[in-house]
Amino acid sequence: MRFADIIGYEDLKKALVGMADASRVPHALLLYENEGCGAVPLALAFSQYLACEHPINGDSCGVCPSCNRMQKLIHPDLHFVFPVNAGSKSGKTAAKDLSSAFYMEDFRGLLRSNPWFMEAQLSETLGLETKTWDINVLEARELSRELSLSAVENGWKTVLFYLPETLNVAAANKLLKLVEEPPEKTLFLFVTHQPSKVLQTIFSRCQSLRLPPQSPQEIVRGLSSRGYEGPEAEEQARLCGGSLGVALQSLQSDDRAEQYFDWMAGLLQALLKKDLLAALAIGDEISALGSREKQKAFCIFASEVLRKIFLLQRGQESLAGLSTSRAAALRELAGKVSRQFAVKMLPVLDKTAYYIDRNVNQKILFTDLVDRMSLYII
Repeated sequence: MRFADIIGYEDLKKALVGMADASRVPHALLLYENEGCGAVPLALAFSQYLACEHPINGDSCGVCPSCNRMQKLIHPDLHFVFPVNAGSKSGKTAAKDLSSAFYMEDFRGLLRSNPWFMEAQLSETLGLETKTWDINVLEARELSRELSLSAVENGWKTVLFYLPETLNVAAANKLLKLVEEPPEKTLFLFVTHQPSKVLQTIFSRCQSLRLPPQSPQEIVRGLSSRGYEGPEAEEQARLCGGSLGVALQSLQSDDRAEQYFDWMAGLLQALLKKDLLAALAIGDEISALGSREKQKAFCIFASEVLRKIFLLQRGQESLAGLSTSRAAALRELAGKVSRQFAVKMLPVLDKTAYYIDRNVNQKILFTDLVDRMSLYII
């Protein structure tokens, strides 16, 4: 991927090119973003620039043998690390005996089709929808061995490290020395959506760069480059919170978003009518989703609904980004629920997503969520 393939982030591109051209590339960069904003594509473009044989005008040439291999994601000096677990594709292999290498072809396939992929899309691709995942000690051992070898093409060795917040403690301890004192011309590119959860021992050894949400105009251009145009694309550009990945996911799986909205609206309407049994029935439906990532996605979606309600209650409809199909329902709900409802419920939804990650019983979590909604809604 070239920098030219990424819409926006001109200042960040210039900063990365400046590092490379001045031979001042740090040994570890941490790119943090709201999910889907483009940290993975930016990391790929920087890796390709470092490996390019004939860079030109602040970008890789895109045609040399090195660029060709980078674009196919098969360059021998480009390494990928991401969280895994035993799942539907791993057979009887134990989780401790699995690393990124086992799922590499699936990962590369997703990356080629959509570099702005979301965590839920990755877990689905790897067959881990019902599993928690992490980066384990085996991964750390294999990476240490690979980086101890000389670069195949006598240039940079780059490690694209996706979700370092999922490193378990044993793996982090094993990697710490390698991150602190890597072999010459070795770069770690960490991509995280939750920088506060990255182990401080890793975080403190990185130079951090923040990818801010993009403007609706940039999202429209990004969607157009992916083949999405017209009113639906323009609407998603307003609704996605500045994340091209979110917009692409919504356009590709609109049925799921409609289901989430129906559940959230149904919950609020049932609780406003004091019909706790109906609300608990909806909570049971959500807890029965076959994927932790889908349950977390519902929590994120519900938080966005509450954000819109909060803005509507304060006369800021222009900032709420209402879709045509949901505007009337959201205005009605905003007129009925407490003005403090969103403020009180957003931390609850964050904690629910946190505990889903930690394998707490989902039925208990969503029953508790419904109970708390009933306390705060009016």
